[in-house]
Amino acid sequence: MTHQPDPIRAHPGRRLRSDRARQVADVLRRQIAQGTIATKLPAEAVLQREFSVSRNSIREALEILRREGLVDRFPGIGTVVRRPKLEHTIAATRGLAASLRGHGTVVNEVRTAGQVRPPTAVTSALGLGPDEHVCYIERLRRLDGEPISLDLTYLPLDIGTALLHADLETEDLFALIERAADDRLTTVSINLDAVTADDNSAALLGLPPGGALLVLQRITRLSDGHPACLEFVRMRGDRITLRMSAPNG
Repeated sequence: MTHQPDPIRAHPGRRLRSDRARQVADVLRRQIAQGTIATKLPAEAVLQREFSVSRNSIREALEILRREGLVDRFPGIGTVVRRPKLEHTIAATRGLAASLRGHGTVVNEVRTAGQVRPPTAVTSALGLGPDEHVCYIERLRRLDGEPISLDLTYLPLDIGTALLHADLETEDLFALIERAADDRLTTVSINLDAVTADDNSAALLGLPPGGALLVLQRITRLSDGHPACLEFVRMRGDRITLRMSAPNG
């Protein structure tokens, strides 16, 4: 039988410059997110030696990062980090506000809070009957005055009613839930989508029309497995990066 070589291994030199640029951009993006590169990127010649690619590949990679809003490029100065993304670790007991502590002052604008009759998909996700009401809370989160996320949260009445009278502007929602339920949040189910911002969300979050959003859909449960809340969190893709750790096996 004639062996058919792996086409990528057979022609390592035929990869497009854009392929190499993408690889470089991924590594540099990670270094910026981790704070390894905090202010200014190394010179193009240094990056060229580090990644073993052409100068044009480096320039294309830096342009990718510039379009993403991570860096600015100045003649005679070089490439500087505009502002690193804020890292949010996804965990059952850690909300976005907790991840932002230490980066500035977090304030939540409560846009609406009260009891509503939700669609069946919401009551089903919360383990409720189709005709049951829930508490609905919508908050616009700001970091040092800058809009950072828009949080839409549904809660069963036995948990949410107490939250309607709580300090929703400054307190962490998960801490409030645990206090109201007198129980721990232990498990979480997550879906994550990258979407284009609708006009209303873009305006609220200070994004240009069609800006990038990360939409986190999360069901968080108490220690007995009972759903405590269903969240739809719209986060600015230019300001937040997500981290998740999972056990092996």
